[in-house]
Amino acid sequence: MKKLIAEMIGTATLVIFGCGTAVLAGAEVGHAGIAAAFGLAIVAMAYGIGPISGCHVNPAVSLGAFVSGRMSAGEMIKYWIAQFIGATIGAGVVYLIASGKSDYSLVDNGLGQNGWGVGYLGEYSMQAALVFEIVATFLFVTVILGATQKAAPTAFAGLAIGLTLWAIHLLGIQVTGVSVNPARSFGPAVFTGMGQLWLFFIAPAIGAVLAGLLFRSKVLEETEGDIKASLEVKGDNQVLTDYDKH
Repeated sequence: MKKLIAEMIGTATLVIFGCGTAVLAGAEVGHAGIAAAFGLAIVAMAYGIGPISGCHVNPAVSLGAFVSGRMSAGEMIKYWIAQFIGATIGAGVVYLIASGKSDYSLVDNGLGQNGWGVGYLGEYSMQAALVFEIVATFLFVTVILGATQKAAPTAFAGLAIGLTLWAIHLLGIQVTGVSVNPARSFGPAVFTGMGQLWLFFIAPAIGAVLAGLLFRSKVLEETEGDIKASLEVKGDNQVLTDYDKH
Protein backbone atom coordinates (compact mmCIF):
# COMPACT_ATOMS: atom_id res chain seq x y z
CA MET A 1 0.00 0.00 0.00
CA LYS A 2 2.87 2.39 0.76
CA LYS A 3 4.10 2.05 -2.82
CA LEU A 4 0.70 2.91 -4.25
CA ILE A 5 0.25 5.92 -1.99
CA ALA A 6 3.73 7.10 -3.00
CA GLU A 7 2.90 6.72 -6.70
CA MET A 8 -0.37 8.59 -6.27
CA ILE A 9 1.31 11.48 -4.45
CA GLY A 10 4.21 11.54 -6.89
CA THR A 11 2.00 11.66 -9.98
CA ALA A 12 -0.21 14.33 -8.42
CA THR A 13 2.90 16.38 -7.67
CA LEU A 14 4.13 16.08 -11.26
CA VAL A 15 0.81 17.38 -12.59
CA ILE A 16 0.55 20.14 -10.00
CA PHE A 17 4.09 21.43 -10.60
CA GLY A 18 4.20 20.87 -14.36
CA CYS A 19 0.67 21.56 -15.56
CA GLY A 20 0.18 24.07 -12.77
CA THR A 21 3.16 26.09 -13.95
CA ALA A 22 1.81 26.02 -17.51
CA VAL A 23 -1.60 27.30 -16.39
CA LEU A 24 -0.73 29.66 -13.55
CA ALA A 25 2.64 31.04 -14.64
CA GLY A 26 3.11 30.08 -18.28
CA ALA A 27 2.97 33.64 -19.55
CA GLU A 28 5.66 34.73 -17.10
CA VAL A 29 8.10 31.81 -17.27
CA GLY A 30 7.59 30.70 -20.87
CA HIS A 31 8.23 27.24 -22.28
CA ALA A 32 11.67 27.04 -20.67
CA GLY A 33 10.16 27.59 -17.24
CA ILE A 34 7.42 25.01 -17.82
CA ALA A 35 10.04 22.48 -18.97
CA ALA A 36 12.04 23.16 -15.81
CA ALA A 37 8.97 22.65 -13.63
CA PHE A 38 8.31 19.18 -15.07
CA GLY A 39 11.97 18.18 -14.81
CA LEU A 40 12.46 19.47 -11.29
CA ALA A 41 9.23 17.82 -10.13
CA ILE A 42 10.67 14.46 -11.18
CA VAL A 43 13.98 15.18 -9.45
CA ALA A 44 12.15 16.08 -6.23
CA MET A 45 9.91 13.01 -6.32
CA ALA A 46 12.76 10.68 -7.28
CA TYR A 47 14.47 11.48 -4.01
CA GLY A 48 11.24 11.93 -2.05
CA ILE A 49 9.40 8.71 -2.95
CA GLY A 50 12.00 6.82 -4.99
CA PRO A 51 13.13 4.70 -2.02
CA ILE A 52 9.51 3.59 -1.50
CA SER A 53 8.06 2.94 -4.96
CA GLY A 54 10.88 3.63 -7.40
CA CYS A 55 9.10 6.86 -8.44
CA HIS A 56 7.56 5.65 -11.70
CA VAL A 57 4.73 8.26 -11.55
CA ASN A 58 4.07 7.30 -15.17
CA PRO A 59 2.22 4.28 -16.61
CA ALA A 60 4.69 4.16 -19.51
CA VAL A 61 7.59 3.76 -17.07
CA SER A 62 5.75 0.96 -15.26
CA LEU A 63 5.04 -0.69 -18.63
CA GLY A 64 8.71 -0.46 -19.56
CA ALA A 65 9.66 -1.98 -16.21
CA PHE A 66 7.21 -4.83 -16.79
CA VAL A 67 8.42 -5.56 -20.32
CA SER A 68 12.05 -5.49 -19.16
CA GLY A 69 11.24 -8.08 -16.51
CA ARG A 70 11.63 -5.85 -13.48
CA MET A 71 7.95 -5.77 -12.48
CA SER A 72 5.03 -8.20 -12.40
CA ALA A 73 1.83 -7.57 -14.37
CA GLY A 74 -0.21 -7.38 -11.17
CA GLU A 75 2.04 -4.76 -9.61
CA MET A 76 2.10 -2.77 -12.83
CA ILE A 77 -1.70 -2.58 -12.93
CA LYS A 78 -1.81 -1.44 -9.30
CA TYR A 79 0.75 1.25 -10.12
CA TRP A 80 -1.36 2.36 -13.11
CA ILE A 81 -4.45 2.79 -10.95
CA ALA A 82 -2.54 4.84 -8.37
CA GLN A 83 -0.94 6.98 -11.10
CA PHE A 84 -4.21 7.79 -12.87
CA ILE A 85 -5.88 8.65 -9.58
CA GLY A 86 -2.95 10.86 -8.59
CA ALA A 87 -2.94 12.66 -11.93
CA THR A 88 -6.67 13.36 -11.67
CA ILE A 89 -6.25 14.72 -8.15
CA GLY A 90 -3.34 16.88 -9.32
CA ALA A 91 -5.36 18.31 -12.22
CA GLY A 92 -8.25 18.96 -9.85
CA VAL A 93 -5.97 20.92 -7.54
CA VAL A 94 -4.68 23.01 -10.45
CA TYR A 95 -8.26 23.67 -11.56
CA LEU A 96 -9.34 24.76 -8.08
CA ILE A 97 -6.45 27.21 -7.87
CA ALA A 98 -6.78 28.53 -11.43
CA SER A 99 -10.54 29.05 -11.12
CA GLY A 100 -9.85 31.43 -8.25
CA LYS A 101 -8.77 34.04 -10.81
CA SER A 102 -11.66 36.05 -12.20
CA ASP A 103 -10.60 35.90 -15.86
CA TYR A 104 -9.73 32.20 -15.89
CA SER A 105 -11.68 30.04 -18.33
CA LEU A 106 -11.34 26.28 -18.60
CA VAL A 107 -12.20 26.48 -22.29
CA ASP A 108 -9.76 29.29 -23.08
CA ASN A 109 -6.94 28.62 -20.61
CA GLY A 110 -7.20 24.86 -20.14
CA LEU A 111 -5.27 22.77 -17.63
CA GLY A 112 -2.04 22.14 -19.50
CA GLN A 113 -3.65 19.35 -21.52
CA ASN A 114 -1.83 17.69 -24.39
CA GLY A 115 -2.89 17.97 -28.02
CA TRP A 116 -1.90 18.75 -31.59
CA GLY A 117 -3.23 20.36 -34.77
CA VAL A 118 -4.88 23.66 -35.62
CA GLY A 119 -5.25 25.95 -32.62
CA TYR A 120 -2.86 24.01 -30.39
CA LEU A 121 0.53 25.65 -29.72
CA GLY A 122 2.78 25.02 -32.76
CA GLU A 123 -0.09 23.45 -34.75
CA TYR A 124 1.91 20.33 -35.63
CA SER A 125 0.23 17.44 -37.45
CA MET A 126 -1.00 14.23 -35.86
CA GLN A 127 1.87 12.35 -37.54
CA ALA A 128 4.41 14.71 -35.99
CA ALA A 129 2.74 14.33 -32.58
CA LEU A 130 2.76 10.53 -32.86
CA VAL A 131 6.40 10.34 -33.90
CA PHE A 132 7.51 12.76 -31.21
CA GLU A 133 5.68 10.98 -28.40
CA ILE A 134 6.94 7.53 -29.42
CA VAL A 135 10.56 8.66 -29.76
CA ALA A 136 10.53 10.87 -26.65
CA THR A 137 8.97 8.14 -24.49
CA PHE A 138 11.43 5.57 -25.82
CA LEU A 139 14.37 7.80 -24.90
CA PHE A 140 12.89 8.72 -21.52
CA VAL A 141 12.19 5.13 -20.49
CA THR A 142 15.59 4.05 -21.81
CA VAL A 143 17.28 6.59 -19.54
CA ILE A 144 15.17 5.48 -16.58
CA LEU A 145 15.85 1.77 -17.04
CA GLY A 146 19.52 2.41 -17.70
CA ALA A 147 20.02 4.80 -14.78
CA THR A 148 18.38 2.41 -12.33
CA GLN A 149 20.09 -0.85 -13.30
CA LYS A 150 22.49 -2.44 -10.82
CA ALA A 151 25.76 -1.23 -12.34
CA ALA A 152 24.61 2.40 -12.65
CA PRO A 153 25.49 5.08 -10.07
CA THR A 154 21.93 5.16 -8.74
CA ALA A 155 22.60 8.08 -6.38
CA PHE A 156 22.42 10.31 -9.46
CA ALA A 157 19.55 8.49 -11.18
CA GLY A 158 16.92 11.01 -10.08
CA LEU A 159 18.96 13.90 -11.43
CA ALA A 160 19.59 12.18 -14.78
CA ILE A 161 15.91 11.30 -15.19
CA GLY A 162 14.70 14.78 -14.25
CA LEU A 163 17.14 16.47 -16.60
CA THR A 164 16.06 14.16 -19.41
CA LEU A 165 12.40 15.10 -18.91
CA TRP A 166 13.43 18.75 -18.82
CA ALA A 167 15.23 18.39 -22.18
CA ILE A 168 12.29 16.51 -23.71
CA HIS A 169 9.97 19.36 -22.75
CA LEU A 170 12.32 21.96 -24.21
CA LEU A 171 12.20 20.02 -27.46
CA GLY A 172 8.55 19.13 -27.67
CA ILE A 173 6.28 21.56 -25.86
CA GLN A 174 5.37 23.21 -29.15
CA VAL A 175 4.54 19.83 -30.70
CA THR A 176 2.21 18.20 -28.15
CA GLY A 177 2.74 20.00 -24.87
CA VAL A 178 4.74 16.82 -24.06
CA SER A 179 3.09 13.82 -22.52
CA VAL A 180 5.41 10.75 -22.53
CA ASN A 181 3.06 9.86 -19.66
CA PRO A 182 -0.55 8.69 -20.14
CA ALA A 183 -1.50 9.63 -16.57
CA ARG A 184 -0.18 13.18 -16.97
CA SER A 185 -2.37 13.49 -20.08
CA PHE A 186 -5.39 11.81 -18.48
CA GLY A 187 -5.62 14.08 -15.43
CA PRO A 188 -6.24 17.37 -17.29
CA ALA A 189 -8.36 15.59 -19.94
CA VAL A 190 -10.86 14.56 -17.25
CA PHE A 191 -11.79 18.25 -17.01
CA THR A 192 -11.08 19.53 -20.53
CA GLY A 193 -12.24 16.63 -22.73
CA MET A 194 -10.68 13.44 -24.04
CA GLY A 195 -10.96 13.88 -27.80
CA GLN A 196 -7.23 13.55 -28.52
CA LEU A 197 -6.29 11.49 -25.49
CA TRP A 198 -5.93 8.22 -27.42
CA LEU A 199 -2.62 9.31 -28.96
CA PHE A 200 -1.13 9.96 -25.52
CA PHE A 201 -1.95 6.41 -24.49
CA ILE A 202 -0.83 4.62 -27.66
CA ALA A 203 2.39 6.51 -28.48
CA PRO A 204 3.94 6.34 -24.98
CA ALA A 205 3.00 2.64 -24.78
CA ILE A 206 4.86 1.91 -28.02
CA GLY A 207 7.93 3.84 -26.88
CA ALA A 208 7.92 2.15 -23.48
CA VAL A 209 7.61 -1.35 -24.93
CA LEU A 210 10.50 -0.73 -27.33
CA ALA A 211 12.72 0.49 -24.49
CA GLY A 212 11.68 -2.40 -22.26
CA LEU A 213 12.51 -4.95 -24.96
CA LEU A 214 16.02 -3.56 -25.32
CA PHE A 215 16.65 -4.23 -21.64
CA ARG A 216 14.84 -7.55 -21.57
CA SER A 217 16.99 -8.78 -24.47
CA LYS A 218 20.11 -7.62 -22.57
CA VAL A 219 21.06 -5.23 -25.37
CA LEU A 220 21.23 -2.42 -22.80
CA GLU A 221 20.80 -4.38 -19.55
CA GLU A 222 24.01 -5.09 -17.68
CA THR A 223 25.00 -8.76 -17.22
CA GLU A 224 27.13 -10.37 -14.52
CA GLY A 225 30.04 -10.25 -16.95
CA ASP A 226 29.52 -6.52 -17.54
CA ILE A 227 29.46 -5.82 -13.79
CA LYS A 228 32.62 -7.83 -13.14
CA ALA A 229 34.40 -6.21 -16.08
CA SER A 230 33.45 -2.77 -14.79
CA LEU A 231 34.80 -3.59 -11.34
CA GLU A 232 38.04 -4.93 -12.85
CA VAL A 233 38.52 -1.75 -14.89
CA LYS A 234 38.01 0.32 -11.74
CA GLY A 235 40.49 -1.86 -9.89
CA ASP A 236 38.00 -2.45 -7.08
CA ASN A 237 39.38 -5.82 -6.04
CA GLN A 238 37.61 -5.99 -2.69
CA VAL A 239 34.19 -5.32 -4.21
CA LEU A 240 34.97 -7.83 -6.97
CA THR A 241 35.90 -10.44 -4.38
CA ASP A 242 32.69 -9.77 -2.45
CA TYR A 243 30.70 -9.99 -5.68
CA ASP A 244 32.21 -13.39 -6.54
CA LYS A 245 31.25 -14.71 -3.11
CA HIS A 246 27.61 -14.05 -3.92
